[in-house]
Amino acid sequence: LLRVPDRDTADKLIAETIASGNWSKHLGRADSWLVNASTWGLMIAGRMIKTPEAGGRVMARLVARAGEPIVRAAALQAMKLLGEQFVLGRTIHEALARGRGLIKRGEASTFSFDMLGEGARTAADAARYAQRYAEAIDAIVAGANLAGPEDGPGVSIKLSALHPRYDARHEDEVFAELYPVLLDLARRARAGDISFCLDAEEADRLILSLKLLDRLTAEPDLLHWGGLGLAVQAYQKRARAVIADVAELARNRDMRLMVRLVKGAYWDGEIKRAQVAGRPDYSVFTTKAGTDASYLACARDLLAAAPALYPQFATHNAHTAIAVKALAAEAGVREFEFQRLHGMGEALYAGQDAGDEKPVRVYAPVGQHDDLLPYLVRRLLENGANASFVHGFLDDDVSPDIVACDPLAKLEAGPMRGPRIPIPPKIFDGRENSSGRDLSITAERSALERARADTLRFSAGDEGDVIGVALSAQIDWNARGPKARGDILRAMADALQANADPLTALLAHEAKRTLQDGVDEVREAIDFCRYYGAEAERLMPLQPLPSPVGEDNALELMGRGVFVCISPWNFPLSIFTGQIAAALAAGNCVIAKPAEQTPRIAQAAIQLFREAGLPPQVLRLALGDGAVGAKLTADPRIAGVAFTGSTETARAINRTLAAHEGPLPVLIAETGGLNGMFVDTTALKEQVVDDVIVSAFGSAGQRCSSLRVLFLPHDTADGILETLKGALEAQIIGDPANPRTDIGPIIDGEAKAGLEAHLARMRKAGRTVTQIDVANLGGNFFGPAIVELDNLDLLEREVFGPILHVVRYDPDAVQTIGAQLAVKGYGLTLGVHSRLDSFAEAVIHAVPAGNVYVNRSIIGAVVGVQPFGGLGLSGTGPKAGGPHYIPRFCVERVRTINTTAQGGDPRLLSL
Repeated sequence: LLRVPDRDTADKLIAETIASGNWSKHLGRADSWLVNASTWGLMIAGRMIKTPEAGGRVMARLVARAGEPIVRAAALQAMKLLGEQFVLGRTIHEALARGRGLIKRGEASTFSFDMLGEGARTAADAARYAQRYAEAIDAIVAGANLAGPEDGPGVSIKLSALHPRYDARHEDEVFAELYPVLLDLARRARAGDISFCLDAEEADRLILSLKLLDRLTAEPDLLHWGGLGLAVQAYQKRARAVIADVAELARNRDMRLMVRLVKGAYWDGEIKRAQVAGRPDYSVFTTKAGTDASYLACARDLLAAAPALYPQFATHNAHTAIAVKALAAEAGVREFEFQRLHGMGEALYAGQDAGDEKPVRVYAPVGQHDDLLPYLVRRLLENGANASFVHGFLDDDVSPDIVACDPLAKLEAGPMRGPRIPIPPKIFDGRENSSGRDLSITAERSALERARADTLRFSAGDEGDVIGVALSAQIDWNARGPKARGDILRAMADALQANADPLTALLAHEAKRTLQDGVDEVREAIDFCRYYGAEAERLMPLQPLPSPVGEDNALELMGRGVFVCISPWNFPLSIFTGQIAAALAAGNCVIAKPAEQTPRIAQAAIQLFREAGLPPQVLRLALGDGAVGAKLTADPRIAGVAFTGSTETARAINRTLAAHEGPLPVLIAETGGLNGMFVDTTALKEQVVDDVIVSAFGSAGQRCSSLRVLFLPHDTADGILETLKGALEAQIIGDPANPRTDIGPIIDGEAKAGLEAHLARMRKAGRTVTQIDVANLGGNFFGPAIVELDNLDLLEREVFGPILHVVRYDPDAVQTIGAQLAVKGYGLTLGVHSRLDSFAEAVIHAVPAGNVYVNRSIIGAVVGVQPFGGLGLSGTGPKAGGPHYIPRFCVERVRTINTTAQGGDPRLLSL
C-alpha cells in the first residue's frame, strides 16, 4: 500500500485485503481497546465489501462515495505505524535521535544500523546504497557517544546492495568493483572504531562473502581492529564449519573478529531453490528443532573460540538465551552480547535477572517505507509462523513447557528431517526429480568447463526407407506394454543424467546455449523421459468402465503407428527428446527430424536411446533441411506429426497432412507466441525487473515462451524502465561456454539479420530504442534492446530474439489493452505482476494464453509442474509435460465382453 501511487489502486488493494481477512476470530483477543476496536471496524468493512445486501448495500455505497478517502488515510497511517514498529527511522539522523531515546529508557544499550535495501539491480542502485552506507557511518561517528565496537553503535552491510551481480559466477567483477567500495566503508568505520558487520545473505553467496572478509582482514590499516565481523546463519548446515574457518582466520591475522549468530531469514527461499535446482539435499535444516539445536552447537563453538571471536547472539527465544548464558558460564566467557531486532524481543530482555544483564544490541533497520516491504514481510512471517517462539509466547493456549521446550529433546522425540519436506530428488510422486549443477559452486562450474562433448558417442543418420522400417517394428513395440517401454525411458533418463556435463558442453558449442541454459535443458529432457514413462503406465492399461449385469466393458489406449517428430534448434535436446519419449511411451515408432542447425545434439541423443535398450528400428534419425521434413510429412504411411517451431511451418505441415489420401494423421504443434506481461502499481519494482530480465533476455530471447511485450502503468513506468535498462546493462554478453555469461549469441546470421531489420523499422517509425552495444564481439552477437511503443500497431508477429517492446497503459483499461494483444491471435505465455487478485483475473480474462504466470518469470516451465503449450496461433495443444499429452499419441479401443455367454453371470449369482 505504501508504494502505490494512485488512489484507485490503493482503494482496491485495501478493499480486497480487508475482504479476505478472517477478522472475527481476532475479536477480543488483544489487551488494547484500540486493537479490538480496529478489529471490529475491519470485520464490519469486510462483510460490507463481500456481502453488500439490503441495507448493507446502501452503507457500502455510502462508504464508496464518502468513506474511501477516510479508509485510505487510516490504512496508510496504520501501515506507516506498522513500519515504524520494525524500522527505527527513515534516515540515519532520525534513527540516531530515536535510538538515543530508547537507550535513555533502558530499551537498548546500543545499535547495529542496517540501511534497508534488498540488493542492487543496477550500477546506479549500488552507488546509491554505497552513498547511504557512507553517510550513515559518518553520521554515527559524528553523532554518537563512541565507546568502541563492543559497547558503541555500528553498521550492518548488505553486500548484495553494493553490486548488481553479487554472486559467485561474477567473482572477478565483485572484487574489481565492489571490493574497493567495501574497503572504503570499512576504513570509515575503522576510523570511528565502530562495529562493521557483513550481513548474512542466501546460501549460494556464503563463500563469496567469506572471501571478501578474508581480503579485508589482510588490509594493513584494518589489522588488529576489533570491529570487523560477519553474520552466521545457524539454519545452514555449514554454520559450524564457517565459525571454525573464521576463528582460524582471526588467529592467523592476530586479530579479533565479531560474529553475529542468527537463526536465518531466508529459510523458505533456500528450500524452494534447492527443489527447483535439483540439488541432492538442502543447505539448511528442515526442522525448527534442528535449527535451534544447531544454534546451540554454534554458540558453544563461538564461546570456545573466544577471544579470537567476539560472540554476538541474536535471538528472541527465551530457551536459547538462557542456554547461551549457561554455555558461557561453562566456558568461563564473560565478553559476549545479545542482539534483538527493533520491534521484537523487548519483553524477553527486559525480564533478565537483576545483576545478570548482558549488553543488548538492537539491530535497527533504517530506510524509507518503499524499501520496507521485503524486510517487513520476513519479520511478520517469522512472528506468525506456528513454530515461532514469539507466536507461541503470545498465545495463551500454548503451554510454557511447549514454548520453551528443549530443542535437543524435541529432536530425539521427533523426526530429524521435516516430515512434509522431502529431499529435492523425491519431491515428485512416482518419479525422481532430475539433478542439476549449481554454478555458484566452484567445483561444479569447473566440472562443466572441463566437460568435453567429444566424449559422447554419435549415431549416424539413418538411410533408406526409415518409415517402412519403423512400420515393421511398431506392432511388436506396442505389444511390449507401457511398463517395458517405461523401463527403457527411465534407462534413457539415467543415461542423460550420467552424460549431463558433456551434453551441456555440446549445447553450448552447437546451439549457443549458456551453461545454465544447458544444465536446465538436460534436466528437462530427463524429466520428460521419466514423466512420460510413468504417465503411459498410469493411462494405458485397460481401464474398467461402468457395465450392466452380464457384461464387462473396458477402455484401453494403443499406439497410432509411426510419428514424425520435428524439433527446433532452440531446445535441441529437451524438445527433441520429449517428443520422442511421448510417442514411444504411447506405443508408436518414431522418425526424428532435428533442426538442421543442431544435428550433433540429436545424434548424441539417439545414441543414448539405443544404449538404453531401445531397438534401432523403433527410432530412426532423419537429418537434413526443411525439404527432408516436408518429404516425411507428405508420406501417407505416417500416423501423426509432433512439431515445434514457427507458426508458418506448422501451417504448411497442416496443409500437407490434410492432403493425405486415407486416414487423417494427427498434428501436435507448439509454435511461437507474442507473449505479454502486465504490471500494475502494486507490483514490486525489483521483482518485476528480475523477472523481465530473465523472461525477455534469457537464452538471448530465443524461446517461444520469451517475453515480447511489457505493459507498464503510466504512474510507475519511468522508474521501472530506468531500473530495467540499468539491469540490462549489467548483464554479461559473451561466450556461452563461460559460466559468467548471461546472454549468448543468436543462432545464425540469418536470424541476426532479421532482428536488425526489425530494429531498423522501429527506428524509422520514430520509436525509442535502447540497445546494448556489442560491436566489439562480432560474429552473431546481437545487442539486447528495449523498444518503446505507443501501441501494438507496429507489432504483428513474434520477433524471435532479445528485443523487448514496452507499452505504457492505464491499468483501468486493461480489458481494452488486453483485447488488442489477444486480437493478434497468439496464446502461449502470459505474465501478471500485481498484489491484486482482481487485476490478475482481469488480465487472464482479457488475454487467452496456455500458460499464465503471476508474480514470477514467464519462462522455464517444469515437466509435470507447469505443463506447457499454447492455443490459437501458438499451437494445437495438448500441453507437453502434462496429463493430456500421451493420449494425443494414442488411439482408443473399447472392449466389451458378454459374460453371460458362458451360461450366466457368476458375479451376480454369488451375491
